[in-house]
Amino acid sequence: MAQIFHPAMNVVSRASIFGFVFILGFVGWVGATLDRSPYTTDQGVVKDQPVPFSHEHHVGGLGIDCRYCHTSVEQSRFAGMPATKTCMTCHSVIWTNAQLLEPVRQSWAKAEPIPWVRVHNLPDFVYFNHSIHVNKGVGCSTCHGPVDKMPLMYQYASLQMEWCLECHRAPEKYLRPRSEVFNMAYVPPPDQRDLGAKLVENYHVRKEQLTNCSVCHR
Repeated sequence: MAQIFHPAMNVVSRASIFGFVFILGFVGWVGATLDRSPYTTDQGVVKDQPVPFSHEHHVGGLGIDCRYCHTSVEQSRFAGMPATKTCMTCHSVIWTNAQLLEPVRQSWAKAEPIPWVRVHNLPDFVYFNHSIHVNKGVGCSTCHGPVDKMPLMYQYASLQMEWCLECHRAPEKYLRPRSEVFNMAYVPPPDQRDLGAKLVENYHVRKEQLTNCSVCHR
């Protein structure tokens, strides 16, 4: 029987298979990179707010405790956003005519909340409870980064599952004493693993359950 394909087609077929595998791998790499990029996660992205609130000024400069504005962070799933009344505690006395704060004054006058844009926003299929993390010794800066150095707030971490699992798999690397949870200047000690192991025991952290799917997906 006469040969249908030229012998050179053997080379072409091998090159095609190799090329397909290479292209498939490249597409996978592009997808994975895109999935971890700020384009998808919003990590490091500053969002426009009704008022350009500076944590650097209020937390780093004035030393205001996180709980002064985020009042429910120790008892609730949500950290809570400050009511306009909280802002006006100070700004009814200082910076009373600043144009920058006109939205705050309008909110107060009209008894309407300031429409803050949420920065850290998890998907609906993810369950997260602030109070649990706070009471187990997870510091604010562990998840939110150096807030006291942020002129404008941005999302510090990717908030992807692999990032959460880094802590859930080894909480002893991240826990701190409860008294230091809101301390933005806290520096882990050299014996962090030993300290963390004690805190895991003292705070009754159920390490063996932290990677169970139902912990975060309910």
